[in-house]
Amino acid sequence: MNTIQSKALIGIGSIGEVPVLLAKPQTYMNFSGESVGPLAAYYRVPLRHILLVYDETSLPNGVLKLQPKGGHGHHNGLKNVIGHLDGSRDFPRLSIGIGNPPGTMDLRAFLLQKFSSVERKQVDESLEQGVQAVRTLVLSGFNHHINRFNLGQKYKFNKV
Repeated sequence: MNTIQSKALIGIGSIGEVPVLLAKPQTYMNFSGESVGPLAAYYRVPLRHILLVYDETSLPNGVLKLQPKGGHGHHNGLKNVIGHLDGSRDFPRLSIGIGNPPGTMDLRAFLLQKFSSVERKQVDESLEQGVQAVRTLVLSGFNHHINRFNLGQKYKFNKV
């Protein structure tokens, strides 16, 4: 990943024989559609071949959820991507749970804090699973085997 295009750091490679464009928007998450939309248009990527990977507070820390399509679930980054894809929600997404803020903690403060050592381990393991999920999705598409990635970690899902 060594090129900037459409406000994103991009890299081109492959998974097996399948060409892959990886883009890491350099905007705030809530404006990531400013990268996704133009890149999808420029490279003529069909919606079903876009995979959006993002963190999700509505899932317990370290839990993966892989879906072929869906709504924005009040996630401002997803809303922005949908808006930049002409309102279409028909693209796959992989969300990684980070849990909810405890008590009355401000969401922004929660999102910017560091993970505890237990939380970090949970997230690291979910990222390893996420890599396998992406590889399986790219090589096989959504099939009955893909749901094995929608399982929780072996940890308790309490914020530490």
